[in-house]
Amino acid sequence: MIKKILTGNQAIGIAAIECGLNLATGYPGTPSTEILETVFENSADDTYVEWSVNEKVALEVGGGAAIAGARVLTTMKQVGLNVAADPFMGLTYLGVQGALVIAIADDPGPHASQTEQDTRMFAKYSNVPIFDPSSPQEAYSMTKAAFLLSETTKLPVIIRPTTRVCHGSGIVEITNEITPYKPKGFYKSSKWVIFPKLSYQNHIKLEEQQKEISKIHSDNEFNYIKGNGKLGIATGGITATYVDELTKDYLDDICILKVGNPYPFPDELGKKFLEQVDRVLVLEELDPVIEEALIELSFKNKKVDILGKKSNHIHYAGELKINYVKSVLEDYFCNLNDISLKEVSATSENSMKYRDSDINEIDTIDLPHRQPTLCAGCPHRASFYAVKEATKKLDVVYSGDIGCYTLGNAKPLEVIDTCLCMGAGITMAQGLHHINPDTKNISFIGDSTYFHTGIPGIINATYNDVDMTIIVLDNKTTAMTGNQYHPGIEATIKGQKKKMLDIGKIASACGVEHISYGNPYDIEDSIKKVQEAVNYKGTSLVIFRSPCVSKLNTKSYYTIDNELCKNCNKCIDDLGCPALYNDGLPHIDKTMCTGCGICKFTCKFGAIREGEY
Repeated sequence: MIKKILTGNQAIGIAAIECGLNLATGYPGTPSTEILETVFENSADDTYVEWSVNEKVALEVGGGAAIAGARVLTTMKQVGLNVAADPFMGLTYLGVQGALVIAIADDPGPHASQTEQDTRMFAKYSNVPIFDPSSPQEAYSMTKAAFLLSETTKLPVIIRPTTRVCHGSGIVEITNEITPYKPKGFYKSSKWVIFPKLSYQNHIKLEEQQKEISKIHSDNEFNYIKGNGKLGIATGGITATYVDELTKDYLDDICILKVGNPYPFPDELGKKFLEQVDRVLVLEELDPVIEEALIELSFKNKKVDILGKKSNHIHYAGELKINYVKSVLEDYFCNLNDISLKEVSATSENSMKYRDSDINEIDTIDLPHRQPTLCAGCPHRASFYAVKEATKKLDVVYSGDIGCYTLGNAKPLEVIDTCLCMGAGITMAQGLHHINPDTKNISFIGDSTYFHTGIPGIINATYNDVDMTIIVLDNKTTAMTGNQYHPGIEATIKGQKKKMLDIGKIASACGVEHISYGNPYDIEDSIKKVQEAVNYKGTSLVIFRSPCVSKLNTKSYYTIDNELCKNCNKCIDDLGCPALYNDGLPHIDKTMCTGCGICKFTCKFGAIREGEY
């Protein structure tokens, strides 16, 4: 064994490789992205790795390899599971021949997601075993255990790291040894064809199988009881790490149930825990999964007062940060006057010591709020500005999508009126059109999202003769998640040269007849192209092409001539570029400026000019 400092995402990727990984697929999405990147960066050449066009495709490619006997890892974030839900549910009934581990990163908070979702609930809903790591070390160990469990049970298995585990670093002991694995290959059988009768039969088997897996979970290293007291604490995930740090000196007074496998729940271990304690406080993110399992066990066995989200002692939404956990524990240990808390054998004197304990207060700093903004020089800002100028006299609804360009919602651009999920900008605009046909509908979508789930919406629009304009913001990357590849780029994750798929030709094949291309930094031409597209009766498409500014090596910047400047502030008010500021007069921060020049277009006095380094 060797020790390395790894993030949770890196730990999962390394563990998968050491298990003899044959194939890995995924779609980038924070906080999961680095798992697949770690696999790519560290795996052997014979391991197939791809960024798929969406999570559904990723899981279907992974499922195909798994029924051919391969060891497979598929990665996504929690909202990506919504996209992959159809094959996800079916694969549970179908089963696998090799091993299929699905790494689904949850984002309590949320930090970079449109919803808070708890994948543990999805695991229970679909009868898929799940591992819930509390640290990078557990992420590594659980990934290995997940591959073993999948291969043993012939079921897909989830590992669910949350944001703090994904991006947190720690010392991880790894074997640094790869166990080579050769897939057995696909064999023909009726079991791989999921007819209704087979689904019914397999559902019965699945329910029985969960009972057996529950026994396995009751006896593994990830689920355990520690402490000798009558005050119970049940916890899992990153919250278990906080609880461990805050209570390590008081195990004579408390008893902790740590749950690393929330589904199937380790029932036998849970019963043993409830026999030992007189009441339980449950700390978990997000939904009351552990809490509900204990309530059910308590109802069937020893009746114990169980406090948590359902009793309004713990909040449902967001992370359970360490300061919050600390304050809850102090109340739990000390506030015996709370009528909802059952009296326990611990004396008041014994309980009070927790409030005055040597657990140090963790200092926190209230940081100023930073408004999310597009990068200085981002081509999306130019595209948004051109669209806004082109449509300023019209009644328009702008439907957006998931990506950097969601920030078009913010002042001063304000050209994103709706945003739901990947690909929904195009389809929501159609619904808006059918109800308000006199309003112009413009939808924005990025190049990666176009391939992800945008194309079906375009087909639906042309098939149903919808009068709308689609603006594709093609910056040649999946920018928000770290510049990953997609089919509109001439390379794969391995750097292999591939023929680039043309967004316009695909749209044409889908029935779009009015298609134009533009450089967003050419504001006058961009305005003209948008106006022509909006005036066209039917579904029109404008593709604004310019690389993500983070991939450019600029040689120039712009500056403001204070003698010509009239201090009208139009450049700042219209664009909101972070390189522009006013300290009595408008100025351009040349360390941030990328030389895009769109601010020059806003100035009627010719005060903005180009400079060179």
